[in-house]
Amino acid sequence: MSEGDAAGRLVRPFTLTGGRTRPSRADFTLITSVTAVDPPPEGATRPQPEHSRILRLCAKPIVVAELAAELDLPVSVVVILLCDLLETGRITVRAPRLLSRTPDLDLLQKVRDGLGRL
Repeated sequence: MSEGDAAGRLVRPFTLTGGRTRPSRADFTLITSVTAVDPPPEGATRPQPEHSRILRLCAKPIVVAELAAELDLPVSVVVILLCDLLETGRITVRAPRLLSRTPDLDLLQKVRDGLGRL
């Protein structure tokens, strides 16, 4: 990688977010599922190129971490872009489901016993 490429990668995320460094919402974790709204809301403006890439990848539900990997962008940048799309009604977000609110004591006992045998 040349020095110019490295500098370009540092500037690019900053320009994609319009200089923003923090998301406007706290809706997203690494395992939050994101899906594009189809058809787009009435009166929706034409999305920016990176927003369009996200919308294409979100045609089927995808989690934030996978989306960032597909886009080859830092998660923090992807979350800022996702906030833009959520605020304009272009995507829906589903928080991860909790499998259980209480620990499985039997499983924890088995893990403890197994670790004790090591």
